[in-house]
Amino acid sequence: MSAGPLIGVLALQGDVREHLAALEESGARATAVRRPAELSEVDGLVLPGGESTTMSRLLDIFELLTPLRERIAAGMPAYGSCAGMILLASKVLDGREDQHQLGGLDMIVRRNAFGRQVDSFEEDLEFTGVSDVGDGGPVHAVFIRAPWVESASPQVEVLARVSDDPEVPGGEVAAGRIVAVRQGSVLATAFHPELTGDTRVHRLFVEMVEGKP
Repeated sequence: MSAGPLIGVLALQGDVREHLAALEESGARATAVRRPAELSEVDGLVLPGGESTTMSRLLDIFELLTPLRERIAAGMPAYGSCAGMILLASKVLDGREDQHQLGGLDMIVRRNAFGRQVDSFEEDLEFTGVSDVGDGGPVHAVFIRAPWVESASPQVEVLARVSDDPEVPGGEVAAGRIVAVRQGSVLATAFHPELTGDTRVHRLFVEMVEGKP
């Protein structure tokens, strides 16, 4: 068994198994988190893709909303992909009025910004801290009903943007939009690295949990 950090994957909805496998491959011990007691045991947490309004409601039902907010505010590393990015933002556009935000990232996201399921797309991205490490190379990103970052405070580090090509789904208004960010111990991507077999984003998060810069 790996001697790495214990990292949870929020297992209320979404692509949980894929994140668990990617974390294990990246040197962590991975576990599903559904209850406050399980949350209290992990060193970091992944919030997977899924449906952000449903996940928000389930956080409340499973009594995880307050303890998760408290742990993130206290510095627990967290990584959100797609719906997870939406939940970690301080504000969401086009969400439900009763949708809960965890506030780990000082930014505004637009939900389903690139369009519907039929507008899903893939693109190779230059990703700071990933593409420029080791053998490097672009990160192949899979976008499924993806959000983008509408705006972010100076405290939020931009790690990746989609291309400036106006042919990207979402049209000219989507070109160059922010799709990966980090603020302190919180990481988020609008895309799904767990679906590609490339574990570099998960390895970056494991290093964050281990306290590496």
